[in-house]
Amino acid sequence: MTKKKIAWITDSTAYITKDLARNPDVFVVPLGIVFGDDAYEDGVDLTVEEMYKRIRTEKQVPKTSQPSAGKFAELFEKLKAEGYNAAIAVHISSKLSGTFASCKAGSDLAKFDVRVIDSKSMSYAITALLNKGIELDQQGLSIDAITTSLVEEADKGRNYLLLGSLEQFYKGGRMSGTSYLLGNILQIKPIIRINQQGEFELFEKVRSEKKASKRIVDLFDVDYQKHSIAQVQIMHGNVPERAMEFENEFRNRYPELDIIIGDISSTIAAHAGEGTVGILWHIQPK
Repeated sequence: MTKKKIAWITDSTAYITKDLARNPDVFVVPLGIVFGDDAYEDGVDLTVEEMYKRIRTEKQVPKTSQPSAGKFAELFEKLKAEGYNAAIAVHISSKLSGTFASCKAGSDLAKFDVRVIDSKSMSYAITALLNKGIELDQQGLSIDAITTSLVEEADKGRNYLLLGSLEQFYKGGRMSGTSYLLGNILQIKPIIRINQQGEFELFEKVRSEKKASKRIVDLFDVDYQKHSIAQVQIMHGNVPERAMEFENEFRNRYPELDIIIGDISSTIAAHAGEGTVGILWHIQPK
């Protein structure tokens, strides 16, 4: 039986490593970012640096939009023409964006076999799932087996955020007015978690950024004692010094741990703000 040629699809909220960027079978569909009357494609005609600059100078909170079903269908028609038999798509949590639904609708329009995986997360959590899927494909697993494995893997992610801008998060509809008011008045540093359903939730209110950082490392330690964790990802919004502080803490406490540092995408930064730090990891049985 001839093995199916698989295309790998994701969106611009994922962290695209050099290996993924060089892989000819990986395709990234950008989300949209809107500043007033100006519309951009994330990572295509608007860089993260340009977006931060506009937010600082214009004091405007940008809006984001999912890719259309038609955009996905156009890609899938192209993949069919190029000889792909199927695709595995890994997208930002379906509770945070309509990208997942657009991809499914696009596959129906194009009548193309696409297995759409809800990452229940964003950023490097998507990257980790893509890397896992590509590895399983290279091992010769079937597309059904790969899909099942990735769906299970998505439930093992842990995702915590320290926001760079409460105001942006609130104006983007990601935080209640009460939480925003408390955070501003009492100078509380909220720890945001993406829960097992893939939704943002206010996990804990901490009095200072230092205490919030320590709390996240402590949460990691609880998982580390119970599970096998090979890697932690530190994603940041234009604050490499904060990422390095986390890196030093993890290296001191867990010398054997693989540590990845990267930038959050423009789409994520549009909601969370410059200065955001995200800490992500996946648990495995010991």
